Amino acid sequence: MSKKTSKDETNATAKAHARVRGPEPLTKRLDGIPDFFYALKASTPDGDSSLAAERAKASFDVHAMTKVLFGEQLMGVFTDTLSVIEADPVFNKENRYYMGRSDRFLNRLAMDSRFAQLARELKWNDAQRTVANLLIDEPGSFSLHTGMFMPCLNSQGTDEQRKYWLGLAHNYRIIGCYAQTELGHGSNVQGLETTATYIPEKEQFEIHSPTLTSAKWWVGGLGKTATHAVVMARLITKGKDMGPHPFIVPIRSLEDHKPFKGIMVGDVGPKMGFNCVDNGFILFNKYHIPRDHMLMRFSKVDKEGNYHAPPVQRISYGTMIFVRAYLVASSALALARGATVAVRYSAVRRQFTDPEASKEDPVFQHFTPAPQQNPKLKCETAVIDYSLQQFRLFPIIAQSYALHFSGFWMLRIYVKMMKNINDGNLDLLPEVHAASSGLKSLTTTIAAAGIEEARRSCGGHGYSLFSGLPDFLNTFLPLVTLEGDNHLLTQQTARYLLKQVRKYAQDPSSIPKSEGSTTKYLGDPLLPHWAAVKTEKDFHKPAALLEAYAHRSKRLVVDLATKMAKGQIWNDSLIEMYAISKAHCQYILLKNFIHAAYDEKRLAKQPEVGAALVKLCILFGLSTMQSELSEFVEDGFVSATQIAWLRAQIKVSLAAVRPDAVALVDSWAIPDYVLNSALGRYDGKVYESMFEMALKEPLNVNARTRGDVVEGYEEYLRPLIRRGLSDSTSEKAKL
Repeated sequence: MSKKTSKDETNATAKAHARVRGPEPLTKRLDGIPDFFYALKASTPDGDSSLAAERAKASFDVHAMTKVLFGEQLMGVFTDTLSVIEADPVFNKENRYYMGRSDRFLNRLAMDSRFAQLARELKWNDAQRTVANLLIDEPGSFSLHTGMFMPCLNSQGTDEQRKYWLGLAHNYRIIGCYAQTELGHGSNVQGLETTATYIPEKEQFEIHSPTLTSAKWWVGGLGKTATHAVVMARLITKGKDMGPHPFIVPIRSLEDHKPFKGIMVGDVGPKMGFNCVDNGFILFNKYHIPRDHMLMRFSKVDKEGNYHAPPVQRISYGTMIFVRAYLVASSALALARGATVAVRYSAVRRQFTDPEASKEDPVFQHFTPAPQQNPKLKCETAVIDYSLQQFRLFPIIAQSYALHFSGFWMLRIYVKMMKNINDGNLDLLPEVHAASSGLKSLTTTIAAAGIEEARRSCGGHGYSLFSGLPDFLNTFLPLVTLEGDNHLLTQQTARYLLKQVRKYAQDPSSIPKSEGSTTKYLGDPLLPHWAAVKTEKDFHKPAALLEAYAHRSKRLVVDLATKMAKGQIWNDSLIEMYAISKAHCQYILLKNFIHAAYDEKRLAKQPEVGAALVKLCILFGLSTMQSELSEFVEDGFVSATQIAWLRAQIKVSLAAVRPDAVALVDSWAIPDYVLNSALGRYDGKVYESMFEMALKEPLNVNARTRGDVVEGYEEYLRPLIRRGLSDSTSEKAKL
């Protein structure tokens, strides 16, 4: 099926897949490498053949699935942008894994500069800029400029401020960052210490850091790059502290890039990852800015120092919600990348021989040793055919799709919310804020854990940077604390759910009627048993699964609401709040996945794609339920018999997904250029690529110029060895 072309396929998706495959490894001879090396072949079946056999098993057209995931228009942007980025030598990634921090920072700075030049020359829109950054795939100093600084200006600035500042920022005449977190405060925004005191006679704000812990810290791009920052500081006017507000603060001169007087700024130092980004600190010593540098779309301070509050305090949440919505969508692609590497490698990697496990593997069945090999050599079983490997990896594939559909849903509902806000309607704001908080927490946690599990599933080679996973994982990890610690964020979601369940109980007419509501289920009655599942086959009914997720989530909310009504204090409720937020957001993930998998209008011409999505959706529902099983059974809703059925049906679902595994990761159309992985290559040439990358290791390259003797031998090794030989000779002479 995978070799067929869908009738409605257009050029953009096909072109995108045509650009997925990277260059062949070991096609160019390297200096100092003996000829015999280039004649060697792997003893295992060719990786390309193994992956070709996997792709032939697919039950659906990969191009059609890609179109469902991204749409033709976005794939067109992807293909056009990739052709520009991949062809430009500035964006070459070949040496990335061999660089130290300073070199990587400077290399990324060169990319940032070239990126800005291309964006101007080619008149890239926001979508093209976003795709280009995804392809470059390394957070840089400009990441916060486009990811936080500009969105903040757009959502928090007045019309005049947006026109002026965004004009400069869009053309990179200024480079911005977003300075909120401080050395002493992160998640507690109300605890921020930096002050902005209004001085009416000067019509200026005095930005000041009163303590060591008030230093802005971790600010991406601030350390050495940014010229301006949106600084969150406590607004003080007429002696009153009005809480944190955003201010545009010039940091460095546009003439010579030197920091202005009254500012102490620098880099916070090396980190686990993100080392291309100059995360910085800054201290202000009574530094003055004009009054109109306060972003005043919602809150305002007039010339006399009178404060004008927004009509609703939460109206300024827009930027924060946008970033969280974007992180949900980004988590899906990150997890898909990890799954792509691990699944492809598992299809190529062979260990031990299990004929029963390999009975559906044509490469195993028709294997013939090469002439130079032992004629009795047996083909080993592909790692992907072992059930335990499937149990580790296939739920990750399912999670990546689940995160994707909820990520796109989150972005759509954000756009709808902002339109409503502009029209004066704030009804969606609390629900979207709660969903974005919980989903940011859950999806980045899922992705971080999934990427690490994918890395571990690659065995020893997964520890190598050449696998493409360790460096990528360390780059992703900040997202679990960035824009809100994942554990603390859940309180915002739980608070909203507790409020809604009380409201619905007191006033049933307030229960949402729309199926699009994320909290409508909180108005449904709690059921004593899972009556919808009477046989094992009922586990494959999406409505039955969703019913169980809804019951579990509402029960947890009701239980906590009851405890708090009886006097349980907030601090004693935090653990339950974390569980409530997770349960609610897993319900949202499943609900959105079901909606996408059963979208008859979109999938009418591609029933095979729909069928594949349904299988993956069911696996997501079953595997997630198993991982959270105690919360489904502790009130007796799920019975012991149903638990046994659940475990059996997970195995059934794994087997159902098995033929489509490689096709499902191929459908993301992540090019080798982005993967930058020896293990996850589209062509499966794993061992050739690993060896080529090892040969290019600078330790090896430099040694080959010295007769394959490492630098440092004369200084350290030779004296040690010679001294050892001398001592040995001396001892023998005494004898």
